[in-house]
Amino acid sequence: MLGSSTVPKARELRNKAHPISVVIPVYKGERSLPALLAEIEPLTKPVVTAGGRSLVVTEVILVHDNGPDESDAVMREMEERYPFVSTIWLSRNFGQHAATLAGMSASRGEWIITLDEDGQHDPAFIPMFLDAAIDERVSLVYAKPTNKAPHGALRNAASRGAKRVLSLIFAAPSSESFQSYRLVRGDIGRQLAGFAVSGVYLDIALGWVTDRVTTVPVELREEGERVSGYNYSALFAHFWRMVLSSGTRGLRLVSVLGVTLALLGVVIAIYLVAARLTGTVEVPGWTSLAVITLICAGAILVSLGIIAEYIGVTLNVAMGRPLYLVVDDPARALPAPSEEELVD
Repeated sequence: MLGSSTVPKARELRNKAHPISVVIPVYKGERSLPALLAEIEPLTKPVVTAGGRSLVVTEVILVHDNGPDESDAVMREMEERYPFVSTIWLSRNFGQHAATLAGMSASRGEWIITLDEDGQHDPAFIPMFLDAAIDERVSLVYAKPTNKAPHGALRNAASRGAKRVLSLIFAAPSSESFQSYRLVRGDIGRQLAGFAVSGVYLDIALGWVTDRVTTVPVELREEGERVSGYNYSALFAHFWRMVLSSGTRGLRLVSVLGVTLALLGVVIAIYLVAARLTGTVEVPGWTSLAVITLICAGAILVSLGIIAEYIGVTLNVAMGRPLYLVVDDPARALPAPSEEELVD
């Protein structure tokens, strides 16, 4: 039986407000930012979720990614208007994922929410993210849209197909859940920002350090008058970056293909020798030439496979993939035990 002093401590843990940091990469937020921050403002006071937990948005970090509009002026205005807003200024346009990592690195909350500045993501769903994370004991929660994304049918189909390919071929099982509206544990997000290098896809890097993921159903809103900053060439580059940062699965496929073709070459060489001995092949020198070609090609492919394995090891190091990650006690973000459980 635990001491009576433990019960008030458990009650205090259960009733404390979970501090949330909101990170918003800003590229074209001139028109949408004021309305978005006005929606977030009510959450800067303690709010009770449907699951009975308390949360409070302690900071909103705006990361200027050097878009073509006057987002910088609006960001300065928002920082002056709201005490919970702070800004980060990147030297040039580095892209959404780099800007998000910059914001995560500067955050201080127990949990980090990342969302777009275009108004698609409704902050009203934030309490649901926290409940899902704690109820299911996970470190990462993605939005799961219940409606079609406000883009063209071709772009939506391409996005779904790209995620499916990544999941099936390149061993990224959670890729079909990838969304820029996400909740991640603060200590994981901040450490991730410290070792993820240039070119690494943020959600792939999150998969390096956590395999406990869930989703929350949300309804996406229209982007308003803003035109998407992604054309099809940019979207393909986006997908290719996912492939390249997904790890060494692509190189492993090269290795397996090399060994398979080498074995096939040996089988064909044996068949050709047998055919020459039985008189099926009558052209002088053709069999020996074909056998030599197959054996040499097989040796080259096997060698390429071995080289691919070594490159894979180097790639993991170059991308910053950690051997391990030390985090805070998970109990800090999980429900406190009931008084009955403590007594038992």
